[in-house]
Amino acid sequence: MKIAILGAGNGGSAVAADLSLGGHKVTLIKTTPQLRSPHFDHLMATGGRITLWEKGDFRETHIAHVTTDLEQLAEAELVIVYIQTNYHEALIQRMLAHLRPGQIVLLNPGYLSTAYFLKHGMPAGLTVVEAESSFIDCRIMEPGVIKAGFRNVRNPLGVYPLARLEATKAKLSQVGFPFTYLSSVVEAALHNPNLIVHTVGAIMSIPRIEKTGGDYCMYHEVFTPSVWKLLEALDGEKMNVLEKLGFERMSYAQACRFRNSADLSLHAKAVFEAYAAMPTRAKGPVTVDSRYITEDVPQGLVLLETLAESLSVPTPICTALIDIAGAALGRNFRPEGRTLDNLGRDNVRLILSESRMA
Repeated sequence: MKIAILGAGNGGSAVAADLSLGGHKVTLIKTTPQLRSPHFDHLMATGGRITLWEKGDFRETHIAHVTTDLEQLAEAELVIVYIQTNYHEALIQRMLAHLRPGQIVLLNPGYLSTAYFLKHGMPAGLTVVEAESSFIDCRIMEPGVIKAGFRNVRNPLGVYPLARLEATKAKLSQVGFPFTYLSSVVEAALHNPNLIVHTVGAIMSIPRIEKTGGDYCMYHEVFTPSVWKLLEALDGEKMNVLEKLGFERMSYAQACRFRNSADLSLHAKAVFEAYAAMPTRAKGPVTVDSRYITEDVPQGLVLLETLAESLSVPTPICTALIDIAGAALGRNFRPEGRTLDNLGRDNVRLILSESRMA
């Protein structure tokens, strides 16, 4: 399959390498050509040579095309977006001129960026898919070398419009990742684990980040019994919103088990604890203004809060975390975040009206 990947960072590079090893013709597109990247420079200089290091096994391949040219999107059957969700709206506006009917755009993850396609003129015949989370936990170890630390056992996706669900399933079955399907892109957005685990973990780690300069591992240290209670309180607010929208209640831990464990009979929290304790977990976050806060607060918590306000669902923990994060960083995250006014209230209503739960 011809696949274009937008974003040449950790996730985009890992998936580009994995799909290239699987025999797909991949075009990796760097979306910020003005910013230097030794890793991307290496890919350009070597004709896309990249190595995926996983469980001690080194596999080398070549990405078919490495470029900064968005015009290459027109040649792809599948477009995968692998950039921070803060930049989705601006990128979607740039993408639209190069997309065509019949293509699938997969946002990994999405945080309801489907609404931005509708807001800016989604082409007829285009399908938008949102993933809950990245398929591969990974890091660029050095230019041209990606370390894969963990792969999801299942990757839940939401599809818009739902009329193309079966055709999308058939197409994506060729990709090689274990996909499962949700009732809506809204479920994918609210089950993004980073909305819960990154925000609580990073905000509660602020003293540790500053004291150590990031020389610690959030997943190994922060989720003590008291912090887990805070996580569960925020997660309860998220489930209240899901339920009010007509979706099934599913906790963060249950969703984690579904993505990460083949054995669904295991205790959900135990699966999270095993995942968090993995020795391949990266250090950090190394600064307070990392994406754990600067992305997942405005794009995740603000999204949850604005949906809750429209439904008259109280979210005191969510609101408090937004306020605390803003005070700590000296920023107001709401104007830059995913409010219903920013996404477009009619766009969100249209997406909800097409869900299988409607």
